[in-house]
Order: sequence, then C-alpha cells, then structure tokens
Amino acid sequence: MTATHPGRGVAGLERAFPIRRDEPMSRHTSFRIGGPAEVFVRVDSRETLRTAAAIAAEASLDVLYVGGGSNLLVSDAGAGGLVVETWTNRDPFEGVDLAPGGDGTVSLWVFSGVPLPRLATMAARRGLSGMEWAAGIPGTVGGGVVNNAGAHGSSMAEAVSAVSVWTPQGDRELRAGELGYGYRTSRFRTGGFDPSTVVLAARLVFRPDEPAAIEGRIAEYTAYRRATQPSQRSVGSIFKNPPGASAGRLLEEAGMKGTRIGDAEISPKHANFIVNRGHARAAEVLELINLTQQRVLAEFGIRLELEIQPVGKGF
Repeated sequence: MTATHPGRGVAGLERAFPIRRDEPMSRHTSFRIGGPAEVFVRVDSRETLRTAAAIAAEASLDVLYVGGGSNLLVSDAGAGGLVVETWTNRDPFEGVDLAPGGDGTVSLWVFSGVPLPRLATMAARRGLSGMEWAAGIPGTVGGGVVNNAGAHGSSMAEAVSAVSVWTPQGDRELRAGELGYGYRTSRFRTGGFDPSTVVLAARLVFRPDEPAAIEGRIAEYTAYRRATQPSQRSVGSIFKNPPGASAGRLLEEAGMKGTRIGDAEISPKHANFIVNRGHARAAEVLELINLTQQRVLAEFGIRLELEIQPVGKGF
C-alpha cells in the first residue's frame, strides 16, 4: 500500500482525530517489527472507525486497518498512506442487552477493535461460553472475522452470526453465510468484497454455562499454549496447515527448527513459528519464509501457503 499524496486527507483527519506521523509500526504488531506509518490514527468505536473510513475514502487515501497486529508482517520501509488501528479496552458486555436466540443461545454486537482475549475473559465472567479458544490469541474481533481466526478446534466462523461493515455506499449487514468462511480465510481475504469494505462490528453468539467451567477451559487452553508455543515475539503460525498435514511437522522433519537469519529464528519449540529474538527485520523474516518454503517443496513436494499477511512498502 503506497499513497502518493496522503496529505490530501490529513486535514480532515486532524479535525477528527489526534494523528501521528511516522509512527513506528513495530509498536503496533505482536512481532515488534515494522517501519513507520506515514499517517497513523487510533479509533475505539464503530462511530470513530466509520468516520476514519469515510474521510480516507473521500480523500482517496490508501488505508491499512490493523487491530492487535498479530497476523501482520510490516515492511521495514513502513506503510505509506494511512494506518488505522482499531482498539479498545472497554468491556463489550457493559450496558448491552443480550439478544436471546431460539436455541438457548444469546448474542450481541461487538466492536471490531475489542481484543479477543478480553472478549473471552469478560464472557467467561458472565457465564457465556463460545470464545474460550480465543483467550490466547493476541488479535481483535475484526482481525478474527477477516482471517477466520481459530484454535483448539474452534474458529470465528462458529461464533459469528452477522457482520456490520462500512462501504462507500453506506453500512451493510452481512449474514454469516455471505462471508465465505474457510480454513483461516474469508471473502474479506479472497477478494469477495470491495477492497474499501471495513468491518465495524460482529454479532457473536454465546451459550450460557457455569463461569467456573468456562474459566477452567480457558486455563486448560492457556496451559497448552504455553507448553507448545514459544514465548518470544511472533505473529503466531506462519503457514497454513496443508490438507492432511501439519506445517509445523513438515518444517520440523525438514530440519528447520532453530534456523536463524539475523534476529529472526524458526522457533526450536514449534517450527511453524518465527520469533523475534531482539531486533529482527521484516527482510530477515521473509528470507526465512522463502527458505522454509523452498526446503519443504524440495523434500515433500508441498508448497506451504502463508497464514500471515506481509503489508507495507515493497510488499
């Protein structure tokens, strides 16, 4: 994403938001990697996100929307144009009436900038089950919707009943069946919607359960995650699992564990994780990605597909 004249929309943004120029994206990704965003704003509600999207569209700005930055590899050269970060620590259940379903479930609209771990924790306290699997995923509801985030055999596709989106023609409500969900993908990723479409919120479905039982499952998933995944900075799984196989197992059998380029290393704990050992650069991560893809292709005839998204100048 490269904008040639981002200044055209900055005046409108400055009237609506505090903006930051040349904001290091390393501060806004779980990898702690990434060069400067030319113009950066943070929004914390559907209304402010809608405003930012409208201003950017009117000024024809290229825009990168980020939440927790947990699935992004941002270029060392940074991101041209505008970066909009959606993030809030507000309790998504506070002051909200839950809508009952006919099958014993309840649902509510959740802003796309709510962190998934916070959503899972707040739901558990209220005896609402369905998002326990997300307690260890450092992303947001919006990113989860777009990427069909998942863990422990569950995913967003099972929790989402509808999505509210902004488009230049106005807000739309999309039903779950329109989202084209698949393994770590959706129509937002495959080009099924206009590129300017922005996820504002998702209607999520929960099933009542005992808080202690829900919190017990969260504790179990958290313990498993700590035992099997590295603690260093990363963006989670680098590659999707190919049909009938495990990307991590293929990489391990190819002898890639512990392979290091600069401060980027294929984790000795889990081969489908690249970790930042200190001051890794995006270029080093990409070099490791290319190396591992070539090795697995040569040894097993399988081309690993990226689960993460490289974004920014030069990508």
